[in-house]
Amino acid sequence: MSKTLCVFTLAAVVLLSLSVCEPGYAQGDELFRKPKNTVTRWSSFENLNGVKGQGGKENQGAKGHPYDTIKAGETKTLLDIKDCGIITRIWITIRNRSPKMLRSLRIEMYWDGAKTPAVSAPFGDFFGVGLGRRVAFENALFSDPEGRSFNCCIAMPFRKGAKIVVINDSDTEIKSIYYDVNYLLTPAHDEDVLYFHTYWQRENPTNLFHDFEILPKVKGKGRYLGTNVGIIADEIYKKTWWGEGEVKVYLDGDGEYPTLVGTGTEDYIGTGWGQGIYSHRYQGCLIADEKNRQWAFYRYHIPDPVFFDKDCRVTIQQIGGDMKPRVRELLKKGVPLKPISISSEGKFTKLLEKWDSPDLDDSAIPDGWCNFYRRDDMSATAYFYLDSPENGLPAIAPVAERTKGLIEPKKD
Repeated sequence: MSKTLCVFTLAAVVLLSLSVCEPGYAQGDELFRKPKNTVTRWSSFENLNGVKGQGGKENQGAKGHPYDTIKAGETKTLLDIKDCGIITRIWITIRNRSPKMLRSLRIEMYWDGAKTPAVSAPFGDFFGVGLGRRVAFENALFSDPEGRSFNCCIAMPFRKGAKIVVINDSDTEIKSIYYDVNYLLTPAHDEDVLYFHTYWQRENPTNLFHDFEILPKVKGKGRYLGTNVGIIADEIYKKTWWGEGEVKVYLDGDGEYPTLVGTGTEDYIGTGWGQGIYSHRYQGCLIADEKNRQWAFYRYHIPDPVFFDKDCRVTIQQIGGDMKPRVRELLKKGVPLKPISISSEGKFTKLLEKWDSPDLDDSAIPDGWCNFYRRDDMSATAYFYLDSPENGLPAIAPVAERTKGLIEPKKD
């Protein structure tokens, strides 16, 4: 097959997969075109890997193997093929959806026979909501129609093979897991087609004065797709606001300062003056639980792509805010924080340009909204594409670190 035809066919496949996730995108002729040399496969327990003509053979074809179990410590394979293609959709549901299980269960994906996974994340966090919690939602990449299932429609190309496994790192058996992995077998991909990756990490607590890394530096050519973030605010800060930190994206050799920088946490996800519950296609906040001090939010750079040619690193500052008297009261109680700026009647005072250690009792410092460094329990799942099936990032944290202090939300 000619290179031109391969590129055309892959473009058609990618546009078709995107049209499923993006209503209104690539519709019209793309929906009724059949790409050449492209076939559809579904992998499930009824037909692992989607082998042609071998589905639903158990129990004389009468729903013989719709689900399976995963014992404590067991690894369950959902897909393991050696071919060229693109994963278009993943759907899974499990019976035990407790916060502890959603952080203990781990999903991993390997491309082209790589030794290390391109995707390694807690199960719940990978599917778009942090903190081990579930809510009904839909956005451009993930959905959960009724708070009981896990859907992903991110396009995931592979050249030589694809393997997806779920590992039960808990001490409890998963009594039932149902799944479908839908994929296409295609002609060879062009060289500019990238591999999908995910990185998850948690800091509990974060380090005072240090930005939390959503994505540590990755090297290569690629695209930062976005993130979902979870925060459990430290109760020591009372009801002060935690979300003044700016998201920063360091690109292609950036040093101390980044090329891309936002203006605040809620600003990054398209809202302002606080953060309530909403679910939009590319940005949203799925959990805004003030009683339990928990928030979970996301931003996906689909209409506004973030490309890189050499390397990429993404961080979010650990900054909160409240009125000056309340911040001063916290300081007198020994709460770990550092004032950095005051906003008052349209005037913005940059405290760190005048004082190394601002004293809020100083009459030279005006009253107003006071931003300050703080530390909380922060976790994030970063999604990105890279020109290699391996990313060189640290392995996922042990299950004890993933689940520590993660409790069922308090209910009224």
